[in-house]
Amino acid sequence: MGSRTIPSADPADVSAPAPGQVPSAAQLRAFEAGARRDGRRLVVGALVHDGAGRIFVQRRSEQRALYPGCWDVVGGHAEPGEGVREALARELREETGWRLTGLGEVVEVLDWEAGGEAKREIDLLVTAEGELEAPRLEPGKHTAARWLAPDELPLLLERRDPDDVFIHDIVRRAFEVLAGRADAEA
Repeated sequence: MGSRTIPSADPADVSAPAPGQVPSAAQLRAFEAGARRDGRRLVVGALVHDGAGRIFVQRRSEQRALYPGCWDVVGGHAEPGEGVREALARELREETGWRLTGLGEVVEVLDWEAGGEAKREIDLLVTAEGELEAPRLEPGKHTAARWLAPDELPLLLERRDPDDVFIHDIVRRAFEVLAGRADAEA
C-alpha cells in the first residue's frame, strides 16, 4: 500500500499498543488520538481467525488500484470519527458480511504513506460470527476468499513484487501469536 515505513510501536509511546498484547479501550483511544495529533489517517487490519488455527484472506479484484489480484486481509481506512473497533467492525461487515465479536492481540503497528497521505495502521487478531464458510465478498473489491493454514503462507506472495512481503509477514506474525496462545494454554 505505497511505501510502508517505520514501525511506530515505540515502547515509550503510550499511544502505540504493543504487538502481542490485547489492547485496552484506553490504549486504543490513545492510539486514535495519536494518529489525529500526528496528522495521520487511521488504517485498520483484521486478522480474522477461526479457532482452528486458520486466518481468513481474500483476493483483491483485478480492478483495484493497489495490489490487483493479490491476497489481502480484511481492513481499510477508518471513516471520520471512527475509532479502531468501529472501523474494524464496519470493514468486516462490508467485506465479508460478518459481525465482529472480539479484539485479540495487536499483530502490527506502523506508519506509512501512499499517494502523499500519511497513515497510521494497526492490525489485530479478531473473531467474528456469521457465515464463516461463505463470506459475502464486497462486489468489485474482492473476487475470492479462503481460510489459510500456517503451511500455506507462500500463497500470500503470489503476484506481489519480491520485496512486497508485508501481508505475508503480518499473517505469519498472527500465526506466531496464535501458536503462542496454544502453548500458553497447554
